[in-house]
Amino acid sequence: MDTTVAPFDPIAAIRPGVAALPESGIVEVVNYGREKEGLIPLWVGEGDLPTPDYISAAAVEALHAGQTRYTYQKGVPPLRRAIADYLNRTYATDIPVDNVVVTVGGMQAIALTMQMLIDPGDEVVAVSPVWPNIFSAVRICGGRDVQVPLALDETRGWQCDLDRLFDACGPKTKALFVNSPGNPTGWTLTREEMVAIRDFARERGIWILADEVYNRVTFEMDRAPSFLEIMSPEERLIAVNTFSKNWAMTGWRIGWVVAPRALAPVFENLIQFNTSGVPTFLQYGAVAALEHGDDFIQRMRRLCHEGRDVVCDGLGPLPRVHFARPDGGFYLFFRVDGEPDARDLALRLVDDANVGLAPGTAFGTGGQGFLRLCFASSADLLREAVDRLVPALK
Repeated sequence: MDTTVAPFDPIAAIRPGVAALPESGIVEVVNYGREKEGLIPLWVGEGDLPTPDYISAAAVEALHAGQTRYTYQKGVPPLRRAIADYLNRTYATDIPVDNVVVTVGGMQAIALTMQMLIDPGDEVVAVSPVWPNIFSAVRICGGRDVQVPLALDETRGWQCDLDRLFDACGPKTKALFVNSPGNPTGWTLTREEMVAIRDFARERGIWILADEVYNRVTFEMDRAPSFLEIMSPEERLIAVNTFSKNWAMTGWRIGWVVAPRALAPVFENLIQFNTSGVPTFLQYGAVAALEHGDDFIQRMRRLCHEGRDVVCDGLGPLPRVHFARPDGGFYLFFRVDGEPDARDLALRLVDDANVGLAPGTAFGTGGQGFLRLCFASSADLLREAVDRLVPALK
């Protein structure tokens, strides 16, 4: 059989919108420095705490019990019930289990939402800087992201001009994407701001996509406000969360959405067509996290609070470094005077300081000249990182 074919360019043969997706600016720096001996990696969104033993033990027990077959696309019933119970006791809500769907991490929750909502030409308005995967999820579906940048006020913190946010919404706007507390800035919506966004979205018939992944990692309050507290689960609200951050389960890839119950079968179909669900035995580990994990969440908050103080107090005196002390999340997003190219600076810091940070340009509008540092690690490790960074940033 003749298998000879004419030469062709595979990239030119695929969808232009997918071919044009940029490489992750975070991954570029990680790939550049991951093999460096002794490097302190503060570039991705995870800390140095391992998954608690009781969570892993529950997953292992389920694995040994034979929970290895095809499973519920929406998530096993015990996990969906545990999520609803967790949300209702945390936020004093009454969310039915039928409004909860389990996904392969928070990223799949966002990607499936975009697949469900976005037609080519639709727009998603997003507060920026924000986790860059949001933009790619919109573009893969043929949509367009409209970024509304926050303003840095070193005294008052990051500020969102709500009038500017609302003015960015036009006739093609399908959804407002709001991540609070924010990655990478730590910006956190007040309840009053949240109500204003809710009222605007209701009036315009726009979906709110609420990324509340860092909702429990706060420093001046027990938790951040949630859209789930001020909206019915039957409204145009899709609230996304994950097990990755609160319970140190980044590699487990388990998340969830709360959405109108009529959309649960739609999510179910999309999960079937994308991944066929989360491995069953892992879901039983997630049940254990929700039922027994409140103490660990408090431990994570204390770790991050101390980490925030270490990096802010260590880098704050440097005259070239500018930031607002974050209200939530576990990142410091800081600007360095005289460094207009954040990508170049992040690569140089790998070489000069042996510390890995994420370039602000990876996070969209407003990120040029900034770096993101994840402080969800031990104080000793962070002190060593600061000691290395100070000479390079003076």
